[in-house]
Amino acid sequence: MLPAAARIRRPAEFATTVRQGARAGSRALTVHVAPARGPQAGVRVGFVVAGSVGSAVVRNTVRRRLRHLLRARLTGLTGGVDVVVRAHPASARMSSADLGAELDRALRRALANEPVARP
Repeated sequence: MLPAAARIRRPAEFATTVRQGARAGSRALTVHVAPARGPQAGVRVGFVVAGSVGSAVVRNTVRRRLRHLLRARLTGLTGGVDVVVRAHPASARMSSADLGAELDRALRRALANEPVARP
């Protein structure tokens, strides 16, 4: 489980991150990274797993796997960013090792394209 301070919860925060953030995708997922707003300067993470990924059981399994993979990568991320990970149907059929490699690749590309924080 991710700490409460590390989770994006409000729909407006998801929308802001997706709209204003840098994006990098792969066949299994898309990662959106945006500078965080507000007094908290930590890393916050949110997940979007649509119905096209599979049944509720499959969607929750994919979300749990992504949460576990991203929790291990939180310390390597720079502070003051919001990250939204959107899973695609291919993510349900991937092994955890392959999904982790896709996540690393997409995170690296999105962070390289991250827009500069505006005051």
